[in-house]
Amino acid sequence: MTEAQKLEMEIMEKSQQLAALRQAEVAVEVEDYTFSTSSGDVQLSDLFAGRDRLLMIHNMGQGCRYCTLWADGINGVLPHLEDAMAVALVSKDPPDLQRRMAMDRGWKFTTASHGGGKYMAEQCSMGEHINYPGANVYQRMDGKITRHGQTMFGPGDLYSPLWHFLSLAGIGMSDWTPQFHYWSRPQKMDDGGENIRD
Repeated sequence: MTEAQKLEMEIMEKSQQLAALRQAEVAVEVEDYTFSTSSGDVQLSDLFAGRDRLLMIHNMGQGCRYCTLWADGINGVLPHLEDAMAVALVSKDPPDLQRRMAMDRGWKFTTASHGGGKYMAEQCSMGEHINYPGANVYQRMDGKITRHGQTMFGPGDLYSPLWHFLSLAGIGMSDWTPQFHYWSRPQKMDDGGENIRD
């Protein structure tokens, strides 16, 4: 077994330890925050859509290619996640911008805007960063909403398999940057190439 394979086994064991620690964490009660959607204002409790658990994805907004990468990946496993809990994606972007972004990416998430307000400050912060990408899991019980898990997203994390496939190919995190789209303009356009938006 190579050193890389040994370390990979160790990381898998550590992931199981992490899961056990998360199950043992004490839940933190949170308020029923208000969000904006294209249909009007909703409460955090509404985003549960009748379920007991809610996975809330924190996206920094349409200006972040990395956040788009994670959302694209989570969207791919959305039916599996929704079998276990409700799923919603929130960002500071206004609802009309979120809708355009979701349509462009093919996202099926429920989306809502925290508008950069209280929810962002209290639930999306990690260390000194006030709008950090990541996710929280909330649970409803006895009329209360509690947070049962919180994590952040970043290059090389557990939440985007892309980093691990790039690593397998010997491509470092500093060697590749996600893009919104990967089309590049041909040198010659058969239609003349006027009015093209890259």
